[in-house]
Amino acid sequence: MPQSTPYVHRRPFALAVLFGALLLSLLVVPPAAADDGPGTPAGWTARPAGGGSAGEDARPYVYLEGTPGAVLQDRVSVTNPARTPLTVRLRGDGPAGPWFRFAADTVTVPARTRADVPFALAVPRDAVPGGVAGEILTVGGGEERRVPVRVRVGGPTLAALTVEDVEVSGRTIRYALVNRGNAPLRPRLSVRAEGAFGTLLDRQARPLPLELAPGRRVELTEPWPDAPALDSVTVRLRVTAEGGARDEAAASAAYVPPAPVTGAGLLALGVLAVLGARAYRRGRWRTGTSAAAATAPAPGPDKQPAEEERHLETAGAES
Repeated sequence: MPQSTPYVHRRPFALAVLFGALLLSLLVVPPAAADDGPGTPAGWTARPAGGGSAGEDARPYVYLEGTPGAVLQDRVSVTNPARTPLTVRLRGDGPAGPWFRFAADTVTVPARTRADVPFALAVPRDAVPGGVAGEILTVGGGEERRVPVRVRVGGPTLAALTVEDVEVSGRTIRYALVNRGNAPLRPRLSVRAEGAFGTLLDRQARPLPLELAPGRRVELTEPWPDAPALDSVTVRLRVTAEGGARDEAAASAAYVPPAPVTGAGLLALGVLAVLGARAYRRGRWRTGTSAAAATAPAPGPDKQPAEEERHLETAGAES
């Protein structure tokens, strides 16, 4: 009788190997995930509340809108996925930072928990209409998270712009621009200079490379490389901006060549001096003549001129 070959049942053995590998993979866990220990919690988040703490439906930032004097409310979510509690501190930051008020400045979030912290944003009564940016800064476990906040302040806008402190010095014109409204402005400038013999400078309105925030003052200069060597000039600056903002200011200056004066400069100064002296003397002569005529006594009705009396005396002697 032929010897039978023993049958080896391989399928249960293969299943056992797969089961052992799976069990081993489940037992090998990174230490940080297995036990956070007493150390600092890691991986926490801070986001705008609502729509879930993560995912496509989460808000990218907090958006608030109101008028000056309004109090706006919202919430920020702090998620702690660790196995130990997390304590965070909250405060406002950025231009709108001083407007924030939190229900609690310090919050302890239990392990594997999300906490929604209410906050209020008080818009000042003198706030300028327009957009204001801010952030909610959360600090915990040696790390920080920032939640962007966008605030839209409503109300009428006022465009007001002034040009001040105009000064002409050599080949430079100095001036200052002040935004006295509540809207940002992009000013345009035109420059014109008039001398004794006509227009010396005429620059048409052009945009300046700056944006003037409400309440901001900036000092600027305008070059004048071909300023005259001898003249008396008046420089006039005119500024305009969107919203109907406009203003105008002027300054005068005398250009005199430095000593010693030679050549054409000396001749021009001499001519000006002679003309001025002649005009002064002519004015003095006219004034003296008028005064003498006004103070001389007029002859009375019963008094004849001296020449007429001498004529009568001579006629009587001959007769």
